[in-house]
Amino acid sequence: MSDINKDIEYFETIKNGLELKDMGKWVLIHDQKLIGTYDSFENAAEEAVKLFGRGPYLLRQIGRLPFALPASVAYITRRNG
Repeated sequence: MSDINKDIEYFETIKNGLELKDMGKWVLIHDQKLIGTYDSFENAAEEAVKLFGRGPYLLRQIGRLPFALPASVAYITRRNG
């Protein structure tokens, strides 16, 4: 199982490089691997649910401070799709 704290640490190690080329995009990280960058939270969340189900996984917007989302937000895309 993925350790979300390790995924956050991994993001911190790669964020400077991401900020140079992908500022404002969303990243999906799972098991300390960058799965992809996405133009919107919805696209990143849809891919996360498709690949990893309920998670855990890390969705972060490049260049923004982290903020907490309710768990139910991640499932909106899945219910509509």
